[in-house]
Amino acid sequence: MRRLAIAAIIALAAGTVLAQSPPEGTPTRITGTVDKLEGQTLTVARPDGQKQSVTLTPDAKIFGVEKRKLTDIKPGDFLASGGVRGTDGKIHAVEVRIFPEALRGIGEGQRPWDARPEGVMTNATVGTVSQTGDGGIIRVTYKDGQSEFTVGPDVPVLAYVAGDTTLLKPGVAILTTARKQADGSLVTNRVTAEKDGVKPPM
Repeated sequence: MRRLAIAAIIALAAGTVLAQSPPEGTPTRITGTVDKLEGQTLTVARPDGQKQSVTLTPDAKIFGVEKRKLTDIKPGDFLASGGVRGTDGKIHAVEVRIFPEALRGIGEGQRPWDARPEGVMTNATVGTVSQTGDGGIIRVTYKDGQSEFTVGPDVPVLAYVAGDTTLLKPGVAILTTARKQADGSLVTNRVTAEKDGVKPPM
């Protein structure tokens, strides 16, 4: 009986661990700096001091980021904006990212953004951009509706630009969303990296 009880406890503990482990295919957001790139294996030094290995798919796309201004945003651009819904009911952007055509449609829609209290993330196509005395207003459309958000003069505007693995140098800040495989490894087909000192939004 005692052996059966111990076996049951071990099985229960193992089951708890398995239940807590993300299932295969789960998206995993990884940020940090490049430790090294060996072949298709990217080792990332995370902010918590741990190192994480990620395998790049053979067709993985590497993007850098460059600074832009509000006036660089044009109707038809596809962008993402993290913002905060204020007491006035309006969404106030805290960052704006312009995507290249290769990423058009990625994450399209509007949803809660857990990076900030009352956060809202919007991935959409630009309809109009209106200049105001202290910034501007961007009106956008997406597959489920439309929205608008204000962009203050100090809000960073970044553009994703095509790059390659030469950007993945030790110490460079990176951001990627990898997917867990059956063996527990992580694989990604896209990495956004620091370029000329401009870091991706983390």
